[in-house]
Amino acid sequence: MPVSAPLETAVTDLLIGAKQLLKRVHEEWYGGELSWSQISTIIRLERGGPATTADLARAEGVTPQSMGTALAGLEAAGLVQRNPHPTDGRQMLYGLTDTGLAARTTAVGIKRAWLRRAAAELTPTEQRTLVEAAALVRRLKQL
Repeated sequence: MPVSAPLETAVTDLLIGAKQLLKRVHEEWYGGELSWSQISTIIRLERGGPATTADLARAEGVTPQSMGTALAGLEAAGLVQRNPHPTDGRQMLYGLTDTGLAARTTAVGIKRAWLRRAAAELTPTEQRTLVEAAALVRRLKQL
């Protein structure tokens, strides 16, 4: 099915805008202190629990060496800790520290607060459009 030029432009604008908005929201708390890989690793550990370097690398689509670098930085910052694997003495499991979990929880609150403040700056009509657009974006991810 051919896509119209206006729809193609809208798709491009949506992709660019979503990426820029996500970057802006992440910067609100992380402020450039953590790499995207480190941020993604923290989120993955929060959602999935402790994991090996290899498991994290595979899930993130990076090399184990790159993941090792990201984890080393997170460990140095006190956000993750490593513990021996319970069944494989050759491996280590990385998990969030209490500091790492608190930082993630704080980050979520700060990011949402920023987005609420930004949305409050929109006109009432724009706010209604934003609510409708959010519903459409949720629907798109299900198609």
